[in-house]
Amino acid sequence: MVREGTDYSNEGGFYDCDKIRFRSGYPEKIGGWTRLSANAFLGVARALWNWIDLDSQNNYLGVGTNLKYYIEKSGAYYDITPIRITYTHSTTPNTDNCFTTTNGSKVVLVTIASNGATANDFVTFSGVVGFAGIPAGDFNKEFQITYLTGNTFRITVATAANASTTGGGTATVAAFQINTGLAVYVPGTGWGAGPWGRGTWGSSYATTAIGSQLLLWTNDNYGADLLIAQRGGKPYYWTDTTGVNVRAKSLESLANAATQYVTTATFGGGVTTITLSNVVNLTDGCYITGTNIAAGTYVTTAYIPGSTSVPISQATGGASAGSYAISYAGSYVPTKTNQIIASAIQRFVILFGANSYSPAVPATSWDPMLVRWSDQENAYQWVPMVTNQAGEFRLSNGSFIMGSRATRQEILIWTDSCLYSMQYLGAPLVWGFNILMDNISVMSPSSMITINNVTYWMGTDKFFVYSGRVDTLSCSLRQYVFNDINKSQSFQVFAAANPGFNEVWWFYCSTNSTTIDKYVVYNYEDKVWYYGTMARTAWLSTGTRPYPMATDYNNRVLYQENGTDDASGVPTLPITAFVQSSDFDIGDGHNFAFVWRILPDVNFNGSTVDMPSVTMTVKPRQNSGAPYGIADSPTVQSADNYGVSRSYNIQQFSGQVYTRLHGRQMAFRIESVLPGVAWQLGVPRIDIRQDGKR
Repeated sequence: MVREGTDYSNEGGFYDCDKIRFRSGYPEKIGGWTRLSANAFLGVARALWNWIDLDSQNNYLGVGTNLKYYIEKSGAYYDITPIRITYTHSTTPNTDNCFTTTNGSKVVLVTIASNGATANDFVTFSGVVGFAGIPAGDFNKEFQITYLTGNTFRITVATAANASTTGGGTATVAAFQINTGLAVYVPGTGWGAGPWGRGTWGSSYATTAIGSQLLLWTNDNYGADLLIAQRGGKPYYWTDTTGVNVRAKSLESLANAATQYVTTATFGGGVTTITLSNVVNLTDGCYITGTNIAAGTYVTTAYIPGSTSVPISQATGGASAGSYAISYAGSYVPTKTNQIIASAIQRFVILFGANSYSPAVPATSWDPMLVRWSDQENAYQWVPMVTNQAGEFRLSNGSFIMGSRATRQEILIWTDSCLYSMQYLGAPLVWGFNILMDNISVMSPSSMITINNVTYWMGTDKFFVYSGRVDTLSCSLRQYVFNDINKSQSFQVFAAANPGFNEVWWFYCSTNSTTIDKYVVYNYEDKVWYYGTMARTAWLSTGTRPYPMATDYNNRVLYQENGTDDASGVPTLPITAFVQSSDFDIGDGHNFAFVWRILPDVNFNGSTVDMPSVTMTVKPRQNSGAPYGIADSPTVQSADNYGVSRSYNIQQFSGQVYTRLHGRQMAFRIESVLPGVAWQLGVPRIDIRQDGKR
């Protein structure tokens, strides 16, 4: 496709299309799509990730939406959205008398102090005893809330109340999930979840195994655990090692409970030896368990990885063993990030945009230009020390980190004005940062993609490619695409790989649209561009599933390039696909031309119906700028039975079709609108004769 000039100036090329691709220079209809399963998820999906567990028994798909985080397995979607905070009837604040009902209404007002909820968040109640005519089962479930003001929000139950009550009912537990995002991007606010990392460390973490390590997914070592992070939110961790799907947990809380333990201690009262087992509940004040502690003795200092030596608050010994409180609080696991990935070879967890480390202030202010990484092979250790490789580095060129991608040799980091290369150096510097090019642009956090170790991305006004050096990617659709994008929704733009056809896709919101409705494709094998209309919100091509996967606005995962039609719903719908040439003429267009027949050349392989057909249209006009006149659109039909056979020695179709039209300039179009039709255009011929000058 060439749209950098007029259709007449591109004589001999193609000017318009939808749902086609070019293969070896010839246009053909793209593949159809089918629904992965009859199930659906909540929210607009923004990211997908696929992996297989270590025993190769389960094939998982992670689905991150603006409302939830799911794990798909065998067509079912399991909700593992992290819990942000939990209140009970014994906490402060608590859930005592938190419900208010109105007689005859199903709407219940809930008041829980400091709940931190926002509009459309989710909360799950348990342990509620029914009251005001509303059974307990109506309360003890998950609700999507309507947020009001302060500490109040509304839920809707299935049974109307038979009495008005104020401050009635008590929930044993009220578990609030992480705050939801927006379905449509709002500048300065955002809209959903960002990408997540991969890598592998040690053995899997089980809920009962304190002190074990974190296992993350890589291309080389499939694992069942996953790191996830909302853009601008905390890192979370999900595991399925127990065989039961569980909700994701805060990486910060796991670090507190699992791996920060006392290694050395100094004792008073003449005690010189002690056996320490573990430390738990570090955020609330932790405990040590020891043996051989004489009565009247106590621990004076203890060294905890991730801290300096901390004082023990009079941990007076009892008999031969016991638990003793120590006054350590706070965590140094970053509490906020824009993006989390992993270096699969060097085995670090790396955050882009994070709060910095400070021994005095565990929860420092978030810095949008800070790169921070864990210790090597230890996703819980984030304190820079001479004995580990944890650290951080603040980038200087730009105002915020837009996104990053891990490649074979380096990690690429985009700020809003610069491209950095992050390469592993080893201790003591650990990572080195070099500017590859400044004064570049990037459209969105998801507009970059790496294929065959070559990275492509969409800037704000042109396309770029990096293959060892940064270059502008020549684009015959540059003017058309960038004039068509709704720049206020630029953060919705995302790149997708379709390696089976050597393609990079970019999906975007067209002018005046707040939802994704168009795409542009670069074929890096043939070095050609084409475009079309399609509503997709996320895309993933993976070798562990039979087809590329994508999500739509109907909350479904779809298999792309599967079949010939739109089988995402019921009934199956045909896909309209066409390609249209630029205008052509006789000589320099001095004479009118008369077209009296077309000798078609078309391939119907891949069709699934008897005698598939396309229409070939010749559209005439008198001069450049004039509207097209009356076109002639004969049908080209195959003589073969494609519903039975898929192998043909000779393509059989209409040998010639007759037309009757004349014009000074003409355009040729091939289009299919019926179900079950696949086609590829060859080299058709048009019989034209001169027909006067006016």
